[in-house]
Amino acid sequence: MAITSDPQIEHLLRRAGFGARPDELLSYGKMSIAQAVDALVNYERVPDEVDSFIGKAGYVNTTTTGAFSPSTVITDARQRWLFRMVHSNRPLQEKMTMFWHNHFATGYNKIAGTFGSVEGTRYLAAKASDDPAQVRGQIEMLRESALGSFKDILLNIAKDTAMLVWLDGRTNTKTSPQENFGREIMELFTVGVGNYTEADVAAAARVFTGWNLTRPGSVAEGSQRYEFIYNANAHDTTAKTFSFAVYPDGGKTIPARAASAGQQDGIDFITGLAAHPNTARYLATKLYRYFVTEFGAVNVTFVNRVSAVFLQSGGDMRTVIREVLFSPEFWDSSAYFTRYAWPAEFVIRALKDIGWNGFSVGSALTPLANMGQILFEPPDVSGWRLGQAWFSTSAMLARMNFASTLAGNQKFNLATAVKAAGAGVTPETMLAYFADQILTAPLDTGVAIELSNYVHANGAWTGSDAQLQTKASGLVHLSASLPEYQLI
Repeated sequence: MAITSDPQIEHLLRRAGFGARPDELLSYGKMSIAQAVDALVNYERVPDEVDSFIGKAGYVNTTTTGAFSPSTVITDARQRWLFRMVHSNRPLQEKMTMFWHNHFATGYNKIAGTFGSVEGTRYLAAKASDDPAQVRGQIEMLRESALGSFKDILLNIAKDTAMLVWLDGRTNTKTSPQENFGREIMELFTVGVGNYTEADVAAAARVFTGWNLTRPGSVAEGSQRYEFIYNANAHDTTAKTFSFAVYPDGGKTIPARAASAGQQDGIDFITGLAAHPNTARYLATKLYRYFVTEFGAVNVTFVNRVSAVFLQSGGDMRTVIREVLFSPEFWDSSAYFTRYAWPAEFVIRALKDIGWNGFSVGSALTPLANMGQILFEPPDVSGWRLGQAWFSTSAMLARMNFASTLAGNQKFNLATAVKAAGAGVTPETMLAYFADQILTAPLDTGVAIELSNYVHANGAWTGSDAQLQTKASGLVHLSASLPEYQLI
């Protein structure tokens, strides 16, 4: 159960993390805002040991058949990520991993349909330290690079096994150029819609001809895997001209090269895209919606300032995110509770607010799917539909049902927390207690009255254990089901 904290720290941890555990509130509550942002952004100072706590007492549970294997079983991989969101002491790293997962949206089903379920999981979720061939899945790459160089992330994505299957790069050859990746690297990953032409798409496809897959290793030793290869024989060696500058001197043409040197075409193109002003503006706009607000028009001043920082830093995402988290737009009180929680954000925040003892993140997988989000399975290359699009009638019902399930699961712990805080004396003291613990956007008077009516209903208040268990879990269920709780 959470404790009362500084509203600014609460805001920071909702946006730069997934809400706050009690220990997080205690830790960050001792810091100034500048110190808290610094701790979040420089997360490498904190050991990444969270995976070692899976299956141990005091942590949220996982559910599996057989040995827990998140590098080869997709349901285990999803549970591992949810576990990390709850318990990682590097919350911004997980938050940025989620951002990149949506930005470079890649779906498990196509990879598994091509290579099988084990390999599909492997190329999306494997930890190199757990894999016999040191395969590093896409999400692990994004996690490790979360606040690194955008150019490096883009280059890694272009060589990523899952992406080479997802956007068909493995079939891209000079005799049959495949345009999917060439289009999406511009439309969705960098400069954005309206800033390239169809001729650019054709040229980009030719740039990446020969960026394919190979299958080295030994089956007997367990080291066989798919991995990137530059296939010189499949590369189009002719010059490629674009409608925008690729080089710092304004040059728009990638020169003809010998096949043996042709991989440089892709590196040049990625370098040019990563340094393009439209890429900076595109990313700054997405970061505004992700960290600041989804309400109203995008703040042009913010976009201009963050774009400039992106370009000046050479696309260093740590510098960019530091600018975002120190921005006046981020800290303006009008931005509090103005972003719609993604299903995973809702679930993890609820676990941190309500409790997890005796609960398994495996029990959240189906509710998450019903809410509209399956980790490792965005609906298409453009990612999930965000904002109010999360909230169909059925998806909202799924959120309410999850809140009910979790509150019921935690009813004994909730009642114990109320008693320990001395908040079970009257209905009003319990209402006040949970208003501090289950923070929401400001409630209309009518909503507050209905919550009060619930606590006062069904007879005189005695504060008995049975009454506290019923009323505490019921009140928490209602509070976490409110539209106002769906905002972060």
